[in-house]
Amino acid sequence: MKTQIKWNGNVSFLAESGSGHSILMDGAPEAGGQNLGPRPMEMMLMGLGGCTTFDVVLILKKSRQDITDCVVEIEAERASVDPKVFTRIHLHFIISGHNLNPQTIERAISLSSEKYCSASIMLKQTVTITHDFEIVDA
Repeated sequence: MKTQIKWNGNVSFLAESGSGHSILMDGAPEAGGQNLGPRPMEMMLMGLGGCTTFDVVLILKKSRQDITDCVVEIEAERASVDPKVFTRIHLHFIISGHNLNPQTIERAISLSSEKYCSASIMLKQTVTITHDFEIVDA
């Protein structure tokens, strides 16, 4: 896996993935940014969310759960001094569908967190990650 990050001036950077996709990242205005894109640390949280949601959806489909939507809302806290690492991350899954089994959902989230989601497993080496979920009957 490869990626390239190109400085775009000020504190703006163009990230190009090995699969040919690009995204612009920018710093906060108080750091000289122009708010042209997400911050790099926001990208890290989005990557975590995408990785775990990918797993949860696949596991639920394989478990024959009739899901119609899956959203994960992530809240994180960071240290107040440099390096401003994440100190706590909480993932709240909102899973919609028909006749969903709460135990199956809990198992899918646990499997992602403990076995499949590379981002989650890597991050939890240095930060406390918690999760919960709610079911929306569609």
